[in-house]
Amino acid sequence: MCRYAMMVYKAHYACFNCQKTFKRRALYDVDKSKQTSVEAKCPECGNLMANMGLDFESPAKNDHKQWTHIRNLYTVGITFHSCGCSGPGYIPQDRKAIIAYLEKIRSEYMHALVFWRYRIEPENKREREIEYQKNGPQLWAVSHNAFKETVTNQEGINYWINKIKEVEEQLTTIRENK
Repeated sequence: MCRYAMMVYKAHYACFNCQKTFKRRALYDVDKSKQTSVEAKCPECGNLMANMGLDFESPAKNDHKQWTHIRNLYTVGITFHSCGCSGPGYIPQDRKAIIAYLEKIRSEYMHALVFWRYRIEPENKREREIEYQKNGPQLWAVSHNAFKETVTNQEGINYWINKIKEVEEQLTTIRENK
């Protein structure tokens, strides 16, 4: 059972400038007619705060090294969101671990790109069904309609090249933030 499914919890926000965290109710909880969310601003400095997820535990205010690490995690898109069943997943513990984690992801994406470069496209419905049974996860990653229509190699190649570029941008960002 998901521990966050039974009741609504306040979202955890972090202000990297003030090195403080705040919990904030969802706008929907305050006014049921409003479905959209409003950006969270720090009550002290007025800057936008980062939604870190319900599993986030803030470091001490004067632990500058840990706050820098949390900012680096957020910069590359790693937060503490989960449904509560198993936690937020793997969270790298330092800058080197973030780089190693992103390089591992890039390697996995490169492996997926190789699949698409050497794949033989099916020519008819029967071949497409056989390929879907054999390579369903690879096809599903690129298109959720893979069972109904043929996913071209070019679509797969473009998809994985874009994913690789995103990870490389994150690597560049984390390497520049020292």
